[in-house]
Amino acid sequence: MQTALIVIDMQLGSFTPYSARHDTLGTVARINDLAGKVRARGMPVIFVQHDGPEGDPHHPDEAGWHMLPELDVRPGDPVVRKTSCDAFLGTDLAEVLEREAVAQVIVTGCASDYCIDTTVRAALARKIRTVVPSDTHTTANRPHLDAPSIIKHHNAIWSNFLSPIGPATVIPAAEVRLD
Repeated sequence: MQTALIVIDMQLGSFTPYSARHDTLGTVARINDLAGKVRARGMPVIFVQHDGPEGDPHHPDEAGWHMLPELDVRPGDPVVRKTSCDAFLGTDLAEVLEREAVAQVIVTGCASDYCIDTTVRAALARKIRTVVPSDTHTTANRPHLDAPSIIKHHNAIWSNFLSPIGPATVIPAAEVRLD
């Protein structure tokens, strides 16, 4: 089964001192490790990059639009640009997956409670088998809940989510198999 790794919004604008994310460097290291395994199997690593409106740190003219320098982005990796939390909405992500004959996606990145959650649900609704490594997505503390609790909550939701093909597979990155 052809699998693609999707890396969402790992951009400088999401990782400022004012929006500190949980375990940033550990999350990046695990994403990079998965990217290496996916590339070694000849499968695509797709980066999704948010284009914010004017004045937003993710606006293409702002420094925050660029990917984290620690992230292993290669020249041949597809990049999908989006303007909403859903990486499928108004983008060519579905076409990229179809062109690559992808039947399963591994969803990683930022933020667990926004773009990761929306994209996981959108993939499942499109009947795409979805794996979410429980330790390769991150978020910030919110006024109502700390980041580790948000991450744990979303991992539980996705692993029990009702969809036409069942819930997402939620396991630690070290347990992801590309067989």
